[in-house]
Amino acid sequence: MIKALHIEHYALIDELDIEFNHGFSVITGETGAGKSIILGAIGLLLGERADLKAIKAGEKRCVIEAEFDLSAYGMEGFFDENDLDFNGSECIIRRELTSSGKSRAFINDTPVNLSQLKEIGDTLIDIHSQHKNLLLNEENFQLSVLDILAGNADQLNSYREHFEYYRGLVKALNQAIANSKQNHDEEDYLRFQLDQLADAQLKEGEQEQLEEEQELLSHAEEIKGSLYDACNMLTSDGEDDTISRLKRSVSTLNSIGSVSHEAEELASRIDACYIELKDIASTIESLADATEYDPQRLQQIDERLNTIYSLQKKHHVTTVEELLSLQASLEEKLGLMDCSEEHIEQLKAKIDEAYKVVADIATQLSQKRREAKAMVETKMKETLIQLGMPNVMFEVEMTDKAELDATGNDKVTFQFSANKNVPMQPISEIASGGEIARVMLSLKALIAGAVKLPTIIFDEIDTGVSGSIAEKMALIMQEMGNGGRQVISITHLPQIAALGTTHYKVYKEESLFATTTHITRLNQSQRIEEIAHMLSGSALTEAAISNAKELLKI
Repeated sequence: MIKALHIEHYALIDELDIEFNHGFSVITGETGAGKSIILGAIGLLLGERADLKAIKAGEKRCVIEAEFDLSAYGMEGFFDENDLDFNGSECIIRRELTSSGKSRAFINDTPVNLSQLKEIGDTLIDIHSQHKNLLLNEENFQLSVLDILAGNADQLNSYREHFEYYRGLVKALNQAIANSKQNHDEEDYLRFQLDQLADAQLKEGEQEQLEEEQELLSHAEEIKGSLYDACNMLTSDGEDDTISRLKRSVSTLNSIGSVSHEAEELASRIDACYIELKDIASTIESLADATEYDPQRLQQIDERLNTIYSLQKKHHVTTVEELLSLQASLEEKLGLMDCSEEHIEQLKAKIDEAYKVVADIATQLSQKRREAKAMVETKMKETLIQLGMPNVMFEVEMTDKAELDATGNDKVTFQFSANKNVPMQPISEIASGGEIARVMLSLKALIAGAVKLPTIIFDEIDTGVSGSIAEKMALIMQEMGNGGRQVISITHLPQIAALGTTHYKVYKEESLFATTTHITRLNQSQRIEEIAHMLSGSALTEAAISNAKELLKI
């Protein structure tokens, strides 16, 4: 439950600190005094989106902080899962907004994201505002009420997990069937492409080797002539070729080697050149003899390269390796096409198996819902009769859906009639505003007994009711506040305000420079005066004070 709330520089609030008690508390104040501002601040603590306009004019940031007592609610798991400090009882949640647009959130001084804030907020506080009465128009809300009271949380989670698996299989089957049809339409073309590539019998490195050989054969005569010329320059017959001159140089230098050590070394170096050039000349001669123009081989190479170039152009690639990769890809794709029917049959078998599991869990859910249905109808009638509907009829209608969905096989509609001889109809079509308020309070009272929620805040749930009915609604909220739960009602009705264990008043103060909102806890005399004003308006009469004391049982 909320132990204390601190609000700083939020909307019309300059700085506000208030402590709360367990049990049934009420908050009153004139329209526009700022009750909704306080709810808005609490909403930020629960992970709602921030609006920079909420920062008080002229301030750089606003801070909302609340201290909670969680000692009775077994929430250790949340703190362990999110690696947050927790002493077993106290939890402090803080939200900060800055005028620069930054929003920060903390749980026990550890920064957290808004999803974590929302997760813990959903387990700490339930704010029921007037617009939530519209939930009665929603089928899923009515079904969720039945599930809560049936204790279906674990079974529903199991169902949803299996249903998502089943739905994923159905999606995969539809995709596989679509792919199979598409593949069938393009199979012939893909197979034609693969046959072309396979017939080409491509090899890695083949293109570079052929292009090199093509270049040689295309210039064979030129190459052969140049090789012979080079060889002749080195080894032509006679005394004037390069090799002969080197040989004579060696002999000449050797003749003076006995008297010149340098000449002997030079002779040795030239001799090495002589041997190397003689070997080079021999290699050139052999290469020249081996070089032949072969027009038939050149034609074969041209044809082979034309085949490769044609395939590369067709498939928008530049290398044989890319063509081979494409060939492998086509083989794999056609292989998958060949086994697509088998894959489809396997998916169908899995779907049948998954559907049996989902349908079985859905049947179990339906059974538990039907068991809870009788209890809900009985309890709702009892409570609504207490709230001034002696002829009320309330029924939870369950029908089968056309097909299973994420919530199972049941369509739930709350059927309602408040008057004699008026047949029941869906509650959203027949109930008045005051009747819906009473139905929602009755449902909340039922749910509160099934869900361990620390704090429930009712924001003017008394809309459309008055007098003794308001008092009976207050008694229900008072009963909900027993056993350590914290119930807070924001109300304009004195009958409800008088039954609060603790009474807070929200009011505005005007100054020359600003308007500020405050909240204060009322003592007994202040409560008498506040309720008297709620009874009589701005003029405080003795009769109103007497009525206020009577309501307060003083």
